[in-house]
Amino acid sequence: MGALILIVLLIVVVLVIALTNLCVVPQGNAWVVERLGKYSATWQAGLHIKTPIIERIARKISLKEQVADFEPQSVITKDNVTMNVDSVVYFQVIDPKALTYGVERPIAAIENLCATTLRNIIGSMTLDETLTSREKINAETIQVLDEATNKWGIDITRVEVQNITPPKSIQEAMEKQMKAEREKRAVILTAEGEKQSAITRAEGEKESAILRADAVREERIRTAQGEAEAIKAVAEAQAAAIELVNNANPSKEYLSIRSMEAAEKMANGQSTKIIVPSSLQNVTSLAEIIKESK
Repeated sequence: MGALILIVLLIVVVLVIALTNLCVVPQGNAWVVERLGKYSATWQAGLHIKTPIIERIARKISLKEQVADFEPQSVITKDNVTMNVDSVVYFQVIDPKALTYGVERPIAAIENLCATTLRNIIGSMTLDETLTSREKINAETIQVLDEATNKWGIDITRVEVQNITPPKSIQEAMEKQMKAEREKRAVILTAEGEKQSAITRAEGEKESAILRADAVREERIRTAQGEAEAIKAVAEAQAAAIELVNNANPSKEYLSIRSMEAAEKMANGQSTKIIVPSSLQNVTSLAEIIKESK
C-alpha cells in the first residue's frame, strides 16, 4: 500500500514538473533560452518544453515594430543658434540573440545615439537650413542609427524630427517676417486683381467699340445699298418711260408740247441764265432764252 502511494506521488510530481515546463510563445514574440547559463536557442511562436533546472528563459522579446519618443535635445547650429529638437524613432528587433547579448539598455542606447547624431548633423547646418531641411535630417539620422544598431539586432525603420524650436527672440522675428510676407502677398494679390479687372474692362470697352463700329458700318452699307437700289429703280423707271414713249411713236405736236413744258420748268428754276435748245414745229434754229433773276 505504501509503495502504491509513493508511485502516485511520483506520477503527480512528474506531471506538475511537465506542466510547469510547457511554454507557449505568443505570435509576434521570441524567447531567448539559456542552458546552464549559456545561450541555447531562440524559441519562436508556438509550444515548447523547457528542461527543468538545466534551461531557463533568459529574455522575452517582442518582434513588433516599436516606437521610442525621446525628450527634446539641445543642439547648436553652424551659426551658433541654440534650439531644441525632439525626435521619434521607429524600430524593430530582427535578431533576439544579438539584442540580448549585444546591448544592456537598447532604448537608452538608441536615444543617446540619436541625440549625438542630431547634434552632428544640425551642427553642420545654419538655422535657415535646419528649418527647411527636415527630410534631409531624417534621412541622415536613420542612416547613422541603422548602421550602429544592426549589430544589436535592431532595425531602424524610420526617424521623424517632430519639432525644431528656435529661441524666443528668433521665433518673434520669424513671426514678424511671416506676417510681412503675408501682407506682401495680400498686396500683390490685390494689385493683380485690380490689374485683371482693368484689363477685363478695357477688353469689354474694346469689344463694345468694335461692335458699335460694325453696327455703323453695317448701317451705312445698308443705306448705300438702299440709295443705290432707289437710283437704279428711278433709272429703270425712266428708261421704261422713255421706251414706252418711243414705242408709242409720239407725234411732232406732242414732242413740241413736252419740250415747251420742260422749257417752262427750267425757266421757273433758280438759275440766272439758261440756254435751252429746243426743236419746235417749223423751227430750225436754236433759240436762246435768257432769264434774268428778279
